[in-house]
Amino acid sequence: MKRKSYHRKQQRVKRTRKGLTLFVAFTSAIVVAFVALRIYVQVAGAPPLTVPKASIFLDENENQIGDHFTNQRRYWVGLDEMSPYLKEAVVAVEDKDFYQHGGFDYSRIAGAILVDIKAGGKVQGASTITQQYARNLYLSHEKSWTRKLNEALYAYRLEVFYDKDEILEGYLNTVYYGHGMYGVEAASRFYFGKSASDLTLAEAAMLTGVPKGPSIYSPIANLDKATNRQHVILKLMADQGAITQEEKTRAENEQLVLKNDSWVATKSVAPYFLDVAWQEASEILKSKNLDISEGGWTIQTTLNLEHQKAAEEAVAKNMPANDLQSAFVSMESKTGAVTALVGGRDYSVSSFNRVTQAKRQPGSTIKPILYAAALENGYTPLTFLDVGETTFTYDNGRGTYAPKNVNGQFADHDMTMAQAIAISDNIYAVKTLEDIGFKAFHDMANRFNVGIGAKDNLSIALGTIETTLYEMTNAYNILASQGQQTTPTTIVSIKNANGNVIYENKDVASKAETAISKENAYILTEMMTGIFDPVFSDYSPATGISIRSRMTHTYAAKSGSTNSDQWLIGFTPRLTAGVWNGYDQGKNLTTKEDTAATKQIWIDFMETVNKGTKNEDFKKPKGVEGVVIDIETGKLATDACPKQRLVYVESKDVPTEKCTNFDILDSNTWGEFWNMLPFSIFKD
Repeated sequence: MKRKSYHRKQQRVKRTRKGLTLFVAFTSAIVVAFVALRIYVQVAGAPPLTVPKASIFLDENENQIGDHFTNQRRYWVGLDEMSPYLKEAVVAVEDKDFYQHGGFDYSRIAGAILVDIKAGGKVQGASTITQQYARNLYLSHEKSWTRKLNEALYAYRLEVFYDKDEILEGYLNTVYYGHGMYGVEAASRFYFGKSASDLTLAEAAMLTGVPKGPSIYSPIANLDKATNRQHVILKLMADQGAITQEEKTRAENEQLVLKNDSWVATKSVAPYFLDVAWQEASEILKSKNLDISEGGWTIQTTLNLEHQKAAEEAVAKNMPANDLQSAFVSMESKTGAVTALVGGRDYSVSSFNRVTQAKRQPGSTIKPILYAAALENGYTPLTFLDVGETTFTYDNGRGTYAPKNVNGQFADHDMTMAQAIAISDNIYAVKTLEDIGFKAFHDMANRFNVGIGAKDNLSIALGTIETTLYEMTNAYNILASQGQQTTPTTIVSIKNANGNVIYENKDVASKAETAISKENAYILTEMMTGIFDPVFSDYSPATGISIRSRMTHTYAAKSGSTNSDQWLIGFTPRLTAGVWNGYDQGKNLTTKEDTAATKQIWIDFMETVNKGTKNEDFKKPKGVEGVVIDIETGKLATDACPKQRLVYVESKDVPTEKCTNFDILDSNTWGEFWNMLPFSIFKD
């Protein structure tokens, strides 16, 4: 028994010694590591508190046209120049123990590690304000263990060399608040039109919620989510004793007034264009696991300064002296490169981009897409339809639809597709859709990247489903590129702060998918030149007649109008341009000045940018022939037929019959002629 007791005692002693040895070794390792870390930090010195570099924009010729608003959208202000509510709100929601820890919240880190281990990757963060500041200054936003390790090293260095208020001040001056705003001063001026020193508790809490997800919690992007986030922050502040319950309730009930539209971009060219370019560049970099907010990017854009100037001058010259709004965009046909963009009459008054953001009914500008589908379903430019006043039935006869033309009149004879496009006859369009079916129209719209809604209704033939000018102009650009699909782009290349090319937009026209055949694209394009030809005028003039006298080049185009919208989109073989005019509130266009501006803006731009250049005809593909036909009958024209026009059709669709005097008489005035003849001879 004594031996066993002695043996157990010896084992306990050995285990104790072993444990002590391990403890000493572990403690020594920690001390050595800490000493080594401290030495490294002292040798490395204080990390510089530099603000991320601005990103610059270049035009297509590499001339600088702006930056990401370094002068306007980055302001460094001291902690004592900020509302005290900001400091309290940020600490409450981001790092409640900020003033107690040494740069790391170990309990949060442990919890985050457990979550990450379970998820098998880096999914949850536990960053303190110091760590976030380190990331903003020195690192990317990539979610990886390597980045987190570097972040920890920088955070420790910051804590060693700077006091807490310096760190908090730096964080508040570098954090991203969305819409290109870095730092609380820029964000406060952008969202509320005031300095950060004047923010109320409610405004400070709202602003503090944005950095967690600028695209989600910006009150401009989503006021409901931003408000919910604000209430969470106010509750945390109250729970932590930073504010009273009474202050919390008062702040929750305060009606905030956003004043972002008062932000003026005075030192940039084409501010609407640059907003689109910034967003596109952001998405490109995001796809490469990079964050545009890091700064330092050199972004070469597709902007053509001459085109931009022509567009801005055309809008300024032709818009009436009221609150009618305008939107303009132009694109190269082969590449989709956006050469000019005007999102409204005055960016300083409203930064809302009516090219990319405003969804409106396109009216008759949708018809070329419908007729593209018709051409694939047996129609030709010489397909005749009865376009008299018609009431359509649907839903098994339970509903009716009676479309009208703009002037309320209807033709008293059959009409070809070529003429229907020129004068924008609505009955022809609806009958075409009824004939070819909704599936064919939806399929074609998808190929043109234009949404026409999921619900089948005959009115969609007349453009009743809302879309953007950006989408519609690109659809016409597909026709200009001979039926090859194009995607609008504002970016040529992106370089990082070191000058390395991160992205380059190669010309992919040769690899583009086909939306429609070259033959049909050409036939449709030539029909669209008819809106400027008086020979097509009938009960209504061809829709482009008012600007025909100013044309020095060949254009294909289509106009569109609703009670509240005016559109004109057209192209040459190289360039497509689209214009929309209307009121932001969607009220009706009632004056001649309201409805006339669209076409004048379009022709001003096209003639300005094409001035001094040789006229270029659209390239005719094999298998298509041009024939001079009689407008009234669709037959080959002769001297006996006065209303003649060159029309392009596939070789198999070339008419063989010739027009005669009898044809004209029969189709136009046979009734009148009959009544003029002697009664005794013909009226027995």
